[in-house]
Amino acid sequence: MTEPDAVHPLSRPPHLAVERAAAELRRGLPVALEGLDAGGRSVGLLVAAVEGLSAGTLAGIEAAAGTRADLVLSAHRARTLKIAAYTGAVAVLPREARFDAAFLGRLADPATDLADPMRGPFTVRRTLDYAGAEMAIELAKHAGLLPAVMVVPMGARLAEAAVRLDLVRVGCEAVAHYDALEAAAMEPVAEAQVPLGIGLPVRLRVFRPRHGGRDHVAVIVGDLHPSGAVLTRLHSECFTGDLLGSLKCDCGPQLRAALLAMAEAGGGVLLYLPQEGRGIGLSNKLRAYHLQDQGFDTVDANERLGFADDERGFAAALALLRALGIGKVRLMTNNPRKLAALADHGIEVVERVPLILPTNPHNQAYIAVKARRSGHLIDPETEGSAE
Repeated sequence: MTEPDAVHPLSRPPHLAVERAAAELRRGLPVALEGLDAGGRSVGLLVAAVEGLSAGTLAGIEAAAGTRADLVLSAHRARTLKIAAYTGAVAVLPREARFDAAFLGRLADPATDLADPMRGPFTVRRTLDYAGAEMAIELAKHAGLLPAVMVVPMGARLAEAAVRLDLVRVGCEAVAHYDALEAAAMEPVAEAQVPLGIGLPVRLRVFRPRHGGRDHVAVIVGDLHPSGAVLTRLHSECFTGDLLGSLKCDCGPQLRAALLAMAEAGGGVLLYLPQEGRGIGLSNKLRAYHLQDQGFDTVDANERLGFADDERGFAAALALLRALGIGKVRLMTNNPRKLAALADHGIEVVERVPLILPTNPHNQAYIAVKARRSGHLIDPETEGSAE
């Protein structure tokens, strides 16, 4: 990977190339995925997201390639459709004549399973003759789209068309290491006092990758004493819970309880991270909510969408802690993944501070599933909550 400081001032840093490619996918346009995969194999694929794919775009891609595209689904989504993922983390299906844009959308979107389940048989490739399919799925996830893409290997004919059409190009390595690239470029950009009425002064310090990207916020309660073990919480943003006060989760109450606990303890830091819906994005979180309304639990709903139970990474949080000079924490969490993420990267977790709150009738099942299926450190038989 190229270090951010080593790139030419007018070139596009790797993590921003990922963001630009993700934006193109959200617009319904294809992008060129190239470079090397984790195994060192050369990657050259034209990639288009199934979500938002038009019949005209699909026809244009295949006309430029001179061949039909393949459909790539995540293994989680394939399992829902009873499709074998012979090629590992993805299932690759050659496009059949019946796979028009509308049919592909139904294969990608689990909302269609409820009234009209998709039925096979489906032809599935048992071997993958080209590299990069898994990274194509990861790129769709970065775009906040359903993890289903159309891909065509980039032969000479398609490569010429990609250049002629000025398609966005993105490196496979940048997609794979996006979180680390973003974290490595993180810098403070603004800071101000924001009174919250919790008994201690509060400062918000905003961090952003130096070449642009998503804002991350450190909420600093009281005076920061980084030489000691700082009471810390890693809080993923939740529009529905934090802002609207939704009762389906306990994110809003956890946010407020953590800040109050920090004030009572004499200080602390809450990192507010742009990882809506455990990393799947707001639109996909609402899709998961719709599935939960049909009787699926939190884990099954995410997997029916094609995602893992938790898609979050914590590289940016680690970078923020280091920028704040924090090497030891008392971590407010019920989530063992957060404990492991910090400990594995040199942040000493001196103590885990549970964050247990009363449940309500709307989130009791959600909290029980977090304990039973996601390993959160609570007792589902008692009142409490898991993040």
